[in-house]
Amino acid sequence: MLERVEAEAFLTLAEELHFGRTAERLCVTTGRVSQVIKRLERRVGALLFERTSRTVRLTAIGRQLADDLAPLVAGIDEALRRAADAGRGVTGELRVAFLGEGAAPLLRKAAALFGERHPDCRVDIREVQLTTSRASLLDGSVDVLIASYPFDGMACGPALLTERRVLAVAAGHPLAAEESVSLDVLADHPVVQYPEAASAAFKRDRTPDRTPSGRLVPKGPTGGSFSEMLTLVALGRGVLPVGEHARHYYPRPDVAYVLLHDAPPIERGLVWPAGNTTERIRAFVRAASDTAGAPSKAAGAPTVAGVC
Repeated sequence: MLERVEAEAFLTLAEELHFGRTAERLCVTTGRVSQVIKRLERRVGALLFERTSRTVRLTAIGRQLADDLAPLVAGIDEALRRAADAGRGVTGELRVAFLGEGAAPLLRKAAALFGERHPDCRVDIREVQLTTSRASLLDGSVDVLIASYPFDGMACGPALLTERRVLAVAAGHPLAAEESVSLDVLADHPVVQYPEAASAAFKRDRTPDRTPSGRLVPKGPTGGSFSEMLTLVALGRGVLPVGEHARHYYPRPDVAYVLLHDAPPIERGLVWPAGNTTERIRAFVRAASDTAGAPSKAAGAPTVAGVC
């Protein structure tokens, strides 16, 4: 079995390619680093580094070992971090983000309640965009996000906000004068598309390929942000199904919102990577659920997005 000290010394030297800097980073002597690397090379049965008086370089075998070993060590470190988080309880910092103005007021109230219950944990609130929401969860810059369901590949809590669906159309569009329309009208007009980085399940829900009756929905241009998508609508490039909150948070004289009378409601709630279900996140889901009056039982047993 590979010892931790061997893995740390090897990966640090593979990054630094210098015994002195490696020793400084590990707070050991250069002799100790050399000793550990030689022992590891004996175990492997091959040289891992080419050494000269001036340079240190990875061999092909060393490069392969570094590529294979780095994600495994990172996984161990992440597992230890999650265990430490669970052991410490609700302390430290929780980074919470929102996507869309309609979710911000609830998030602010939830953060206030969470702060009252857990004063030793600071909540950092930030906004993410359609193109960065998933990436921010995956790279760890955000711990939990309030967004529209479904959000595939993530764990989720109970629905916190529910709203009717409306169709955004240009102010001069023939449908703008209608009180309500059916989802079937999507087959008669190009539908503006969400950016590629948005959740695949979310896009299927908001901009489906076919109407409920099976008619093909023509695809319009893709927008890079929600404001850009509404601008495409205003320019007459297509229509866009959105949540009714858009009437209040994105009012525009060049865009009209028409009720989709046969569309299911839109639900919003908290999502986060399933492998990062810390006690801090569970406590925040409970606070958000209590704020919204949503069932709190789901907070203790998060479900995977796609079935929530």
